[in-house]
Amino acid sequence: MTYRKIRQPKLSDAIVTALETMILEGSLRPGEKLPSERELAKQFEVSRPSVREAIQALESKGLLNRRQGGGTYVQEQLWKSLSDPVLELIANDPESQYDLLEFRHATEGMLAFYAAIRGTATDFEAIRHCQEAIKLAQGQHDIAKEADEIVELYKVVAEASHNVAMLHLVLSMSQLLRDNIAQNLELLYRHPAAVEMSNKHRGELIEAIVSRQSEQARSASNAHLAYIEDILLSVRQEDSRVQRSLRRIQNNDPV
Repeated sequence: MTYRKIRQPKLSDAIVTALETMILEGSLRPGEKLPSERELAKQFEVSRPSVREAIQALESKGLLNRRQGGGTYVQEQLWKSLSDPVLELIANDPESQYDLLEFRHATEGMLAFYAAIRGTATDFEAIRHCQEAIKLAQGQHDIAKEADEIVELYKVVAEASHNVAMLHLVLSMSQLLRDNIAQNLELLYRHPAAVEMSNKHRGELIEAIVSRQSEQARSASNAHLAYIEDILLSVRQEDSRVQRSLRRIQNNDPV
């Protein structure tokens, strides 16, 4: 029998694999800054040249980028298929906002379901932190910050689902989701009771996730988004009636 020599993998290749896994799992997020080469070498217990070689390999793959004098970062746009022009078209089309809500129905309900099943204590702590951050933004009457915190909540729920495909889909669409949420909040705040009900639904969603009630989590997510869609339709119908009334008044004005 012929035995083949067992080759040890290069240290830099092992570092590449470790960092790729962290990016895939969401431990390293798009736009996040990596520790210095010295710190990475210390954490991995390897030499700095090995770390440098690994970073260069990940740069060539388009996963990392180095900024002159500013360190190394995870690439902001990891998903190139969803190009900025397409996202801009969706964001600026009023009808597409309802399409996006339908998309959120399908994805966020599933993420909530799996987060309730697979989430860890650390995941649930992060979800609670997001809940408090949303309340703080609301107390400051800062819609932009509130939208950012709600998107952060969805990212954390996606991480808690431990489904890397769904996580990176959410990360790739985070700006589009943020714009959609900000637009929705602008309309919701015209009806304070709607804001209170939306908060109630979100609270029920979070409680279902952290208490590991998967079906209730999915139902709460769907109920939350269905309510928002109903409110948006109602507000836009109201705006349409106002516009018609204004046109009638203008048409009846004497010349």
